[in-house]
Amino acid sequence: MGFHEGWGKAADQLEELAVSLPPDPETRVVSAAADGSVVPHLVCRDAAKAIDFYKAAFGADEMIRLPGPDGRLVHASVRINGNLVMLVDEFPDMGSTSPESLGGTAVTMHLSVTDAAGVVDRAVRAGAKLIMPVERQFWGDLYGMVEDPFGHRWSIATPGVDAPRTSEALTEAMTASGT
Repeated sequence: MGFHEGWGKAADQLEELAVSLPPDPETRVVSAAADGSVVPHLVCRDAAKAIDFYKAAFGADEMIRLPGPDGRLVHASVRINGNLVMLVDEFPDMGSTSPESLGGTAVTMHLSVTDAAGVVDRAVRAGAKLIMPVERQFWGDLYGMVEDPFGHRWSIATPGVDAPRTSEALTEAMTASGT
């Protein structure tokens, strides 16, 4: 089965599920909003465990889990800080592979919070690997980075109040920092 056929089947299952759900005044979003948002869609070797990690590390609210016939998740959604994040188990035969299978990731998720150090500490306690401890950066933010147990990198920052606001000021701050 090719990529398009496999995902077409998953989309049909998702649509069937959405139609079969009973009316609920607090209906949860099954897929991305139609508001033009860019929504990350993370591929994980074990998306169910990833959801549990995101709950523990980032306080994620689970919205939906849609397992396929073999038990792997063909779709899942959580909200982190009110923002939609979609997840799926890896399906290598359909071209959907996790950072673990690829040997790393080319993408970093960025999470802006009021307590970067606290969130980084909580993520590490939940199983993330510390990549960069939280420190004040030349652009003004308190900023750190972790890698979750599924190979996804997360930069976590608390915006600085006295941050440089122009490209010239940022360039000057970067040069002064030796970066």
